[in-house]
Amino acid sequence: MPRAPTTADVFNAIAEPRRRQIVELLARRGALAVGTLVVTLGLPQPAVSKHLGVLRKVGVVAVSKQGRERVYNLEAEKLKTIHDWVKAFAELWGHQLDRIKERAEHRAREQTKSPTPLKPRKGRS
Repeated sequence: MPRAPTTADVFNAIAEPRRRQIVELLARRGALAVGTLVVTLGLPQPAVSKHLGVLRKVGVVAVSKQGRERVYNLEAEKLKTIHDWVKAFAELWGHQLDRIKERAEHRAREQTKSPTPLKPRKGRS
């Protein structure tokens, strides 16, 4: 029986496009207050807080208080699971692309060795 969707792991947490957008913003700009994220994303504050809660639950972001503001920062180490998973596929595709390149180069060499003679055009002498 298939597993019910959950946001309890990093993969599912970042499956939602708005949460990926939050991760990207925090990666590029560093720690940001909720208000800044609300303005930047153009979403209502409760929606941003909900997304941040999901990301915090899986450890992708951490929150601290600075005065009256809650400031979030990226915990990049938690994204290592995703990096490692993608890296395995990148290596697989790298090998596949190397094989395709080798085959193409081999065919090019074979065609250079024995070029197909050109057929004379009709109607010309």
